[in-house]
Amino acid sequence: MKDALPLKTWKQVMQRSKTFPPTIQKLIDLFSKFPTVGPRTAARFVFYLLGKPKEEIDELVAAIQDLKNNVKICPLCFKPFEKEIDFCEICSNPTRDKTLLCIVEKEIDLIALEKTKKYNGLYFILGGTVSRLKKADIEKLRVKELEKRVKNYPGIKEIITAMNPTVDGEATALYLERLLKPYNKKITRLGRGLPVGGELEYADEETLGSALEGRK
Repeated sequence: MKDALPLKTWKQVMQRSKTFPPTIQKLIDLFSKFPTVGPRTAARFVFYLLGKPKEEIDELVAAIQDLKNNVKICPLCFKPFEKEIDFCEICSNPTRDKTLLCIVEKEIDLIALEKTKKYNGLYFILGGTVSRLKKADIEKLRVKELEKRVKNYPGIKEIITAMNPTVDGEATALYLERLLKPYNKKITRLGRGLPVGGELEYADEETLGSALEGRK
C-alpha cells in the first residue's frame, strides 16, 4: 500500500461524493480546527493516514496521549514543559534576570529568541494578537494573567513587547503599552532590524539578536 492516496485520486473521490463516510468526515472536521488548516488540507491529512500501516497510526495516537499526559503549562509564562517541577526551566532558573520580562505572541517566538542566546530575562506568552483592537480578540489573550504577573512581581523593571512586525503585531504592541502604562515600567520594543510583515520564528538568530540589542 502506498503512503497516501495520490492527490488526483482523493480529488476525484471528493467530486464523486457529496459527503464522506461519517468516520472520515469527523476526522476532517477535527483537522479543520487546526490553525491555517482548511477542509481541503484536512482531507489530505485523513487520506494520508488511511494509507499508513496500523503501527504508525498507533504511534501517532500514543504521541498525542503523551502530549496531554506529560506536558504541563508553566503558570508564570505559559511555556509548555515536561519536567516534574512547578515551573518551566526558564522561570525556575535562578540565574535569569528577573528585572526583564519579554512578552511574545506564541511559544515558537520564545524558542526563536532563546536561540539567540542574547536574552537572559523572563518571558510571558500572550497567546495571540489583536486585530484592530477587536474586543473578541482581546478576550482570547492572557491579558488578566499578564497584569497579575506584572503586579505581583514588582522587581520587573523593563517589559519588552516582542510582537511580530505585522499590522496585528503593531496593534497588539500599542494595546499592551496602554494596558501596562499604569504600572510605571519601562516598556520597549524590538529594534527595527526585522523585516516588516515577517514573523519572529522565521528570522535568523543574528537578526533577532540585533533586534533584541537595539530595542527601544
